[in-house]
Amino acid sequence: MLNIVPLAQLPFSQACENNKQPILSLLIEWFAQSNHVLEVGSGTGQHSVHFATHLTHLHWQPSDQLAYLPNLKARLAHFSLRNLADPVVLDVSQSWPKLASQVDAIFSANTLHIMSKPLVEAFFAGCDQVLANEGCVAVYGPFNYAGQYTSASNQQFDDWLKQQNPHCGIRDIEWITSLAKQHNLQLQQDVAMPANNRMLYFTR
Repeated sequence: MLNIVPLAQLPFSQACENNKQPILSLLIEWFAQSNHVLEVGSGTGQHSVHFATHLTHLHWQPSDQLAYLPNLKARLAHFSLRNLADPVVLDVSQSWPKLASQVDAIFSANTLHIMSKPLVEAFFAGCDQVLANEGCVAVYGPFNYAGQYTSASNQQFDDWLKQQNPHCGIRDIEWITSLAKQHNLQLQQDVAMPANNRMLYFTR
């Protein structure tokens, strides 16, 4: 008999619980024509479960670094969703996994500010490598505009991030959009979200 770790014992993100519905409201539109989504940095798996539950036309592929996979797998084991795949190992700085089906959408939440700049560059290079010609990318998180913070809380958060790791930090939207363009992705929408975050929607 499979020994399933109780949900209460697994890592839990209150931020995921707070933002999953606002994010879903945009993905319903943005991923309406998509079939296979790769989630980069699935973390606790709360987003994976919520989005796969409500976007039943999608095949949702979670992924994360090897160290986070056991807890991610443990959460997904509680849910029998035919469109939610077993998570795969993905380190953006390494070769991205070859998936059984072509990826036509990529989603990532709260990852770019905890990556170093070279890893953010590797993220967009990887998207370019695995994404279908008509694919799209949706990214959630905080961003700066013209080198300025959008709120005092974002500045405090950025200071905290850099104290933990000087290579982390909230990224400038101008750099992100320029980097995306280098990898054949054009910013189509930039939507304000709760808690001073944004949702960015790129297409080929």
